[in-house]
Amino acid sequence: MIEKFPPISDKIPFFMHGADYNPDQWLHAPGILEEDIRLMKLSGCKVMAIGIFAWTALEPEEGHFTFEWLDQVLDAFADNGLYAWLATPSGARPAWMSKQYPEVLRTEANRIRNLHGMRHNHCYTSPVYREKTAIMNGKLAERYGSHEAVIGWHISNEYHGECHCELCQEQFRQWLQLKYGTLESLNLAWWTSFWSRTFTAWEQIESPAPHGEFAMHGHNLDWRRFVTDRTVDFCRHEIEAVRAMNSSLPVTTNMHMIDSLDYRKLAAIIDVVSWDAYPMWHEQKDDSELGSTFAFHHDMYRSLKRKPFLLMESVPSATNWQAVSKLKRPGMHKLSSLQAVAHGSDSVQFFQWRKSRGASEKFHGAVVDHAGHEHTRVFKDVTELSHTLAHISQVAGTATPSETAILFDWDNRWAINDASGPRNTGIHYEETVLMHHRAFWQQGIPVDVIGAEEDFSPYRLIVAPMLYLCTEETGRKLEKFVESGGTLVTTYWSGIVNEYDLCHLGGFPGPLRKTLGIWAEEIEGLYDQDTNRVSLSEPHALGLAGTFESHEICEVIHIEGAEIIGVYKDEFYAGKPAITVNRLGKGQAYYMATRMKEDFLALFYSKIAEDIGLEKAMNSKLPPGVTAQLRTDGRFDYVFLMNFTGQQKTVLLDNRLYVDLESSETLALNVVLETNGIKILKREANRRSL
Repeated sequence: MIEKFPPISDKIPFFMHGADYNPDQWLHAPGILEEDIRLMKLSGCKVMAIGIFAWTALEPEEGHFTFEWLDQVLDAFADNGLYAWLATPSGARPAWMSKQYPEVLRTEANRIRNLHGMRHNHCYTSPVYREKTAIMNGKLAERYGSHEAVIGWHISNEYHGECHCELCQEQFRQWLQLKYGTLESLNLAWWTSFWSRTFTAWEQIESPAPHGEFAMHGHNLDWRRFVTDRTVDFCRHEIEAVRAMNSSLPVTTNMHMIDSLDYRKLAAIIDVVSWDAYPMWHEQKDDSELGSTFAFHHDMYRSLKRKPFLLMESVPSATNWQAVSKLKRPGMHKLSSLQAVAHGSDSVQFFQWRKSRGASEKFHGAVVDHAGHEHTRVFKDVTELSHTLAHISQVAGTATPSETAILFDWDNRWAINDASGPRNTGIHYEETVLMHHRAFWQQGIPVDVIGAEEDFSPYRLIVAPMLYLCTEETGRKLEKFVESGGTLVTTYWSGIVNEYDLCHLGGFPGPLRKTLGIWAEEIEGLYDQDTNRVSLSEPHALGLAGTFESHEICEVIHIEGAEIIGVYKDEFYAGKPAITVNRLGKGQAYYMATRMKEDFLALFYSKIAEDIGLEKAMNSKLPPGVTAQLRTDGRFDYVFLMNFTGQQKTVLLDNRLYVDLESSETLALNVVLETNGIKILKREANRRSL
């Protein structure tokens, strides 16, 4: 049974709305705090993230702590009904620490230690840095853990990067010893017999380096896993320091760059997932493709704990670090902010509250501009959003009922991007995943983004594009999922390697061969200008017909029990199967041996949804560039209709009773969506149990 999730903080049983706030940049101007509080209340921004990079303001000299300014800020918040996510300041260390303890500075892959400066330029292994963060975090927790204004801990900021110092090298060797036990096991897993790389002592192993070893795929994969584990261990170290004083406050850490860390492991140790979203709106006239891209990421972060997440940073106007800093067109601030809510966020937070006067982010967008007053377009947009969030406060805490999941694993992503062949100009794994997700986004079908280690049973459809790294266990889980009545869709370049990045023997797609009912003999990479065609002919399971273009990858496969849906039209493998379906137990598994384009995926997944009866947010045909997303508390559904095109769009409603949640107006036959428009509708829930 679907029910509401409890609020992240009992102090705020509604949507959180606010920004990163840096009063430590304005200690020389005491009147700023009073003015900021006036403007916060005026704008409806009630939740701030404070102290993210404030270490020097809190400890200007080693052992000398100056908390008085933070006392003043938090006390003023409490007096004015404002709240704070209190940050641990480990994202940037003071200059005195770098000078006195050089070991805290990060060493790059070239084995050169960095100078002081920038963010996250520190070693997660350094005993000194761990000691200093524990002292700082402990003092913050002791002083503010029970403060009326503090609602939770914001642990560090956008963890990322890696250190290659001797301390980390030794930790890496210990991590490998714990994982493999013996050098014989490690050498076999990394296939070190290739190019005479065999290790005969643990001390011979180092992290990948541009001037050393960087082409052993198992080695690279384990290093990336180690970096994640080291980062997670450091985050846990920070959490333990603040929890020692007040275990009741929730903890989060804002995620952002997905390249270096497996966020599923980081999510496991925090209470609520938060992330920072910075779309490049208006690069094209039609923002629907970008809208669907960020829909995927919202879905992914929500799925990390399968409950509401927090949008911890977004920009209220324009960034200053993107290639081109476009201003948000009218309506886009509201649309882009509420898109996160539509996909499961219980907050809209910004970077930043007040623009910095100097340094690299002095032109980054903020609620309060350098003008310093409320008479700006951005301030009015933010205030209007506050009113909307207040109108729809009942949506906070509601669930996203997903029957469909996309399999997206960091191990798989790392392994694919490290592989040599079949298209070193770009095999476009992430772009492919996004395109498959987009086919559901266009239909208004909710989607979770899950990992291979998770439970598959809640879903009726699992889509696993390019499941290159597929373990025997994952193969068995997917086989059981299909046998039990599930529908699986996967593609070329699947079932190729195991967890050590070693190729499966006995024929691809390895552990998926029985489930898919095919054998993949060869795979061809196509040049960018090359295409093939796939011809679909009835009769077959989905009743699709026509000829569709494919590109980039063509796999030559043989049937081992599967039914052919489509065949190649071109090249020497013309007439051979390109799209298949295999019946197994109560379910079915589809395989695409070539990269199909968006027109086919839209039609294919529309037929799949119809065939297995996937529930949509609305039983209406949505215009191109318009999506419907759903949240529910089990009693009422909340449907977010969003228009990401540069044109006005009209959506014809199905035969259910809808109410405009902002105006309480009962809607008749259709909803008109302005350019960059959004409507939030309420209706009685009436669906099968999910």
